[in-house]
Amino acid sequence: MARQHKKSDGKSDDKPIEEAQAEPIKEEAQAESEVTDSVPPAEPSYEIQLETALAAEHDKYLRLAAEYDNYRKRSQKEREALYADARAETVKRLLPVYDNLARALAQQCTDEGFFKGIDMTMTKFRELLSGMGVEEIAARDVKFDPEKHEAVHRIEDPELGEQVITQEFEKGFTIGDKVIRHSKVQVAN
Repeated sequence: MARQHKKSDGKSDDKPIEEAQAEPIKEEAQAESEVTDSVPPAEPSYEIQLETALAAEHDKYLRLAAEYDNYRKRSQKEREALYADARAETVKRLLPVYDNLARALAQQCTDEGFFKGIDMTMTKFRELLSGMGVEEIAARDVKFDPEKHEAVHRIEDPELGEQVITQEFEKGFTIGDKVIRHSKVQVAN
């Protein structure tokens, strides 16, 4: 390595030239590292802030859309349930008329025209109920089901099976899976 020349004061600098040039660079790097250590990290750029805000607003929008969809579905179910309940209540109020027509048909009648008129009225009434989705509950010679039947009388008969319905006192009706009125029945054993 080449040595430096004597200085004007007469002293010679024994350091090689390359080392002498490297010292200021090291000092600058050290000063820069001290500056960067003391400076807080830079704020996120404006674009990143916009993207973050956009993502937050998009998330809010998606949540609002989901809430509205849930509200719409819940409202639709409530309307359908309200309609079904109103229909069931209407049918329940008409059932005494059905019972009276059934009793009239069960009686002996000498007037054919009168009997035919009652029979036609009952037929039309059954069609009306069927059109509303109302179905009769089967209650003769079937096993007793407390979900559909109401036992009002019990008999012992060894010839019949366990919990078999032997007689129906009042017809029961359903709309879909909903029981409007339970069948009043007599149960064996």
